[in-house]
Amino acid sequence: MKTLLVPVARHTLLDSVLDTAVLTARRFDASIEGFGLRPALAEYVPVDMVGGMTWVRDEETDLVEARDCGGLFTAAMDRHGVSRDSADAGRTGPRYRWRPDAPPGDGFLAQHARLFNATIVGRPGSGEGTPRMTTLEAVLFESGRPLIIAPPTTPASIGETVMIAWNGSTETARTVAFAAPFLRAASRIEVLGVDAGMVPGPSAEEMAAALNREGLSAQGRTLAAGRRAVGEVFLTEAEAIGCDLLVKGAYTQSRLRQMIFGGATSHILAHATMPVLMAH
Repeated sequence: MKTLLVPVARHTLLDSVLDTAVLTARRFDASIEGFGLRPALAEYVPVDMVGGMTWVRDEETDLVEARDCGGLFTAAMDRHGVSRDSADAGRTGPRYRWRPDAPPGDGFLAQHARLFNATIVGRPGSGEGTPRMTTLEAVLFESGRPLIIAPPTTPASIGETVMIAWNGSTETARTVAFAAPFLRAASRIEVLGVDAGMVPGPSAEEMAAALNREGLSAQGRTLAAGRRAVGEVFLTEAEAIGCDLLVKGAYTQSRLRQMIFGGATSHILAHATMPVLMAH
């Protein structure tokens, strides 16, 4: 986990995103790249001359905001004592750099994220000023890389106590592989299965045994959901053990089905209070 990407936008979770990035970078002596995330021009659709004038004005505003985001990013890195990246190949410790020329749009983010071990975003919300779900989904479905989702409140640590929200699926197996650097560094690993959320595949206990064969120390268990939603069980149990990183494969069910009927991924994206490492 040596390279981290942080798309920077003005939203209510920006401090948590930047702090989560620094915590992760310190854990792995990683390099953080930030850039200003701004809407694609296609998101503005002028319908008349007045609309066209508004479009130009908003483009200029977006450029100014992107520069302002660079100032916020750099200030946060300096405040945490993170060094600016340099050409010194022997340099150790967390480092940062800012990309000032990033094109607009989530499409660039998804493509650029393919170069990094993980991208750090804020937990999306529906209110004004919250991180956008489209940003998260662009990385999740188009980058081929994992996300680290920062919670609303800055975490005190990341990756000391890891819970794997296991359901037997290919998505979660892939996410566990992405999480390997965290698993190797963790003090505690718990693999939790919930009966109502399992798909055909290995049990939580079998996944824990597989990790143990790799030299890790993991405990596996499976719980009955009862009347609770599967996502609720995962979060309740994670909070009970002081989990500071939840590992979750995203959307074993389709996004549309989860939007209509709910699902563990949707519940966790709406309610998680700890960092979540997620991949599809």
